[in-house]
Amino acid sequence: MLSGRRLNLLEPSPVDIEIEDIAHGLARVARWNGQTRGDYAFSVAEHCLLVEDLARAEQPGLERRWRLAALLHDAPEYVIGDMITPFKAAVGGDYKRIESLLQEAVHIRFGLPPCLPADIARVIKRADKTAAFSEAVDLAGFDEAEARRVLGYRRKARSEPLVPRPPNEVKDAYLARFDRLFR
Repeated sequence: MLSGRRLNLLEPSPVDIEIEDIAHGLARVARWNGQTRGDYAFSVAEHCLLVEDLARAEQPGLERRWRLAALLHDAPEYVIGDMITPFKAAVGGDYKRIESLLQEAVHIRFGLPPCLPADIARVIKRADKTAAFSEAVDLAGFDEAEARRVLGYRRKARSEPLVPRPPNEVKDAYLARFDRLFR
């Protein structure tokens, strides 16, 4: 990692995880494999910021630690990248195991339980699906009907219109949000 940390992907240690590495990596990992409109790819960091916004909007009293969990929900992708859901499902076991081990290490590093309570995981998953639907329509060329069919999205919720930003701007926004939620 740029911080100088060495992260063992098969046995990740929380002490080898730095938020600066996460923010840097996620700001440079493209959602939708970069197949989006705009001058910049829509990054996983932007997606995570959006998911935290949506989770907070859905549950205004959501505790800061759970909002932090929403911000960090795709943190493993700072080292393993982002794969589209159908491909993740096809790859299956080993990928999911490594992703899970990384997520648990991230949670422990930042004071969250290794596994989130089911009700909190549901809030984050709903926000994640709303974000994906909004991204599909605003950025990835789907019309609403197609996005609903392909993503299995049933809700009416949408985000504000999305416009991808430069990676360094997104990295700074991610770190600022993290500081507000963690410190």
